[in-house]
Amino acid sequence: MTGPVRAGVVLAAVLGVSAAVCGLDVGAIAPDFSMQTLEGEKFSLVEAEKSHAAVVVLFISTICPYSNYYNDLMRDMSVDFEKKGVAFVGINSGTLETAAEVRTHAHEHGHNFDIIKDPESRVAGLFDARRTPEVFVLDASGTLRYRGRIASKLASPDLKSALDALLGGRPIHPAETKAFGCAIPKR
Repeated sequence: MTGPVRAGVVLAAVLGVSAAVCGLDVGAIAPDFSMQTLEGEKFSLVEAEKSHAAVVVLFISTICPYSNYYNDLMRDMSVDFEKKGVAFVGINSGTLETAAEVRTHAHEHGHNFDIIKDPESRVAGLFDARRTPEVFVLDASGTLRYRGRIASKLASPDLKSALDALLGGRPIHPAETKAFGCAIPKR
């Protein structure tokens, strides 16, 4: 996606265009966003894409039992795949949790990846994310290669399999899975 087109998608989200207009399908270029992390650092998606083999955008929650079920797996995968050039960024959307609560939760669970508090759910709108947890895997060019769940409780390692395939230069199958979890509050 060219700069003007990507900027147009971001502008649409800022102006409140519905998620259906800005929904992100596998194979599409992800819209750029820049926000401050909980630790006060600037995070830019396009910059992360430039400096990593892949970027995993995780929509997470401190109060959703489905999201919390995967806390250890998110931590372990972020550590393991960071060594392979994959960046993880967590997005906590809505106003149900404060930034302080999200920061405390991240520290308690060893989440050392960047986490962004998005009270207006703008990033969720850009990606058409609907649940926590829900993940989006982007390659170095910003193309969405996988969207869906982290894993199923039936031992299907969906996110791990997608990252292994992407880093190994293989097609991702399936490229989309159904994410189960708590609804992301939208304004």
